[in-house]
Amino acid sequence: MAESRPDGRAPDELRRVAITRSYLNTAPGSALIEMGDTRVICTASVENTVPPFRAGTGAGWLTAEYGMLPGSSSRRIPRDAGRANGRTQEIQRLIGRSLRAVIDLNRVGERTFYIDCDVIQADGGTRTAAITGGYVALAEAVSRMVAKGELEADPLREAAAAVSVGVVEGRVLLDLCYAEDSRAQTDMNVVMLASGGIVEVQGTAEGHPFSRGEAGQLLDLAARGIQRLFPLQQQALEGVGGAGRENS
Repeated sequence: MAESRPDGRAPDELRRVAITRSYLNTAPGSALIEMGDTRVICTASVENTVPPFRAGTGAGWLTAEYGMLPGSSSRRIPRDAGRANGRTQEIQRLIGRSLRAVIDLNRVGERTFYIDCDVIQADGGTRTAAITGGYVALAEAVSRMVAKGELEADPLREAAAAVSVGVVEGRVLLDLCYAEDSRAQTDMNVVMLASGGIVEVQGTAEGHPFSRGEAGQLLDLAARGIQRLFPLQQQALEGVGGAGRENS
């Protein structure tokens, strides 16, 4: 008999997911995303400037910042003092690439969208939760700009979401919590679009390599899980303060 997961889920089951839009009233777009015990506050802000390499092009830019608050883990996380560490930089770039894949920056003018993702409680999958919640914050900010006439049309092409998958003790599992992630033989983060396109796959083996067959299984499982996240994003965006929930 296969060992049960720490929270009793089936191998292909997401953790409880809740996305609360308009979580803060101080940013044009914001969302609190909860995936199990992982909680991330995502905000979207806009400035009417662009980086030097975009200046004069008429096109905008989108960038992201990510951080874990000191009390988000059982071990205190030191604050980044002026410079993000390597892991933080990697995750920031991943979030930025993922969300640039869904917005037509040629239609926003010379503006920069800042997506800030702050982990307030971590239990695995923080980067994937940040992408899923970051999209909701971005979509809310864009919707408000269109309503105010600051943008002529919605520049968002489609939604983006992400999830982790992995091989733990020989089993292929969806949406790893920290107890699983910390002992996974293979850990993979997958970012996909609502249309099914893959934006990014980050796969790492620990101890022994994974096969092409296992890679296919992991991608298929991730795709099924991500397809369940898109309706939750849409539910959250349907009304101010609205929330998308699964397994609640």
